[in-house]
Amino acid sequence: MKYFGTDGFRGEANEVLTVEHAFKVGRYLGWYYGQEHRARVVIGKDTRRSSYMFEYSLVAGLTASGADVCLLHVTTTPSVSYVTRTEDFDCGIMISASHNPFYDNGIKIINGKGHKMEAEVEEKIESYIDGEIPELPLAKKDKIGRTTDYSAGRNRYIGYLISLATRSFEGKRVGLDCSNGSAFMIAKSVFDALGAKTYVINNEPDGTNINTNCGSTHIEVLQEFVKEKKLDVGFAYDGDADRCIAIDENGSVVDGDLILYICGKYLKETGRLNQDTIVTTIMSNLGLYKACDKAGLRYEKTAVGDKYVYENMVKNNYSLGGEQSGHIIFSKHATTGDGILTSLMLMEVILEKKMSLGKLTEPVKIYPQLLKNVRVVDKKTARENAAVNAAVNAVAEALGEDGRILVRESGTEPVIRVMVEAVSDELCEKYVNQVIAVIREEGLVIE
Repeated sequence: MKYFGTDGFRGEANEVLTVEHAFKVGRYLGWYYGQEHRARVVIGKDTRRSSYMFEYSLVAGLTASGADVCLLHVTTTPSVSYVTRTEDFDCGIMISASHNPFYDNGIKIINGKGHKMEAEVEEKIESYIDGEIPELPLAKKDKIGRTTDYSAGRNRYIGYLISLATRSFEGKRVGLDCSNGSAFMIAKSVFDALGAKTYVINNEPDGTNINTNCGSTHIEVLQEFVKEKKLDVGFAYDGDADRCIAIDENGSVVDGDLILYICGKYLKETGRLNQDTIVTTIMSNLGLYKACDKAGLRYEKTAVGDKYVYENMVKNNYSLGGEQSGHIIFSKHATTGDGILTSLMLMEVILEKKMSLGKLTEPVKIYPQLLKNVRVVDKKTARENAAVNAAVNAVAEALGEDGRILVRESGTEPVIRVMVEAVSDELCEKYVNQVIAVIREEGLVIE
């Protein structure tokens, strides 16, 4: 794919992703879904300065092709997915670059079922952008589409989240880091409605401060806040709120792996974990798998990317899956990672088990992990090099049951990623450097 990656069309605004691109995406989608009826499309956006610009460009393209557009305004990615699938829209569009810096933006397209758009439709949009498809007809007279405010859809999503809580959060002191992003319109109102004493930080977006020293990518900010205010728990979201990383009462980080363990074990105990299986990616920590073995939890491993996690879940009818980064999918309630939903599910376990988050994570001993990126001339050549593979196998043998090595190609850059998990940081460093030294000796590195 030329423009669309695993998570939409993303890049620096007006540099990689332009208003012309957005207009053409709108033109194609309006025409594509409007061939047999008037297309209906719903759009949400995050708090980036450029999100308004792209919203108007998409709307212009869609309505020019005859589609009617409903605007959710600033909202989360999972809310767009929810509204799309429950309100009979042909597709949904989220304008966001997730955890990227404010000057990047992206267009994520969601199909009528609330899933990420099929690759074949994205390929057709790319062909249209590049002029490989003849110019599409413009709507005329009363066929031109119209745009309406649809903040009611966002409010219905808030109501849906509140309805999922099994009990009151009364008496719980909860910290929320909204990353100056999408969650600022939603997270506090949900926790307040459920009775929590809610303390919120990074909840004043100005268009340029999204993800800046805040949110799930700068978790140390919430760590300090939880300790300082002596809170029971903290939750940090990313820019479009499809990720959640938690902080326990001691200020320790509870990442996606630990969330999968806590929620997976609880769902298994309550008979709600299909086939007693969670879906992880190959980047999940060895400590998670060892703890799962002890708890009788089965697991699947997919390629990196919540897209692959969800595909596996759908194919096998699994209930829970996710990534270390905090993208967690509860398939009974959502078709995508949802940070606020994840925090509500964690609250359920804390309240039902009458245990603190710190206590719930105790059975998992996370292994030190080190990942280094090496820029190479050619990824495939480096990956298939005999000396490199011999070095990787030697490390795997040396680690045995007490660690693992993973060497993989980056999906987006000329980079090989070398990751080692072992019982100590020193061993991680030693073995990662050992393999990188061989890659360098073989003349595969861009110096």
